[in-house]
Amino acid sequence: MLQDASPLVVPEGASAMTILVEWEPGDPGSPPHRHPGPAFGYVVEGAVRFELEGEPERVIEAGGTFWEPGGDVIHYQDGNALADARTRFVVTMLCAPGRPMLELVDEDELAKRVHLRAPRPTA
Repeated sequence: MLQDASPLVVPEGASAMTILVEWEPGDPGSPPHRHPGPAFGYVVEGAVRFELEGEPERVIEAGGTFWEPGGDVIHYQDGNALADARTRFVVTMLCAPGRPMLELVDEDELAKRVHLRAPRPTA
């Protein structure tokens, strides 16, 4: 077993989409966003810098998995953690009818929710 996630909240009438994401070396990935339903991922190649609201940033290497509950939770990072190699991951997202699979979060909302973000790593 690669991953066991719970609790799951699947929007009624949800559809599913599976995509292959490819980030070039150093690509920061998508800006802060959320998904209306849960998302499950598997890193095929490279390493993903991954951060969800309330959880510390972490790096998931090839062969590793991740998931997020969707809903109101902000997904801060999903970029390439490697400066010298490509990263690829497969993700399956469940989506509520009539909603986009990915909704960007604006600066105002990020500022209002800053207290929910885990402490940032220090260099």
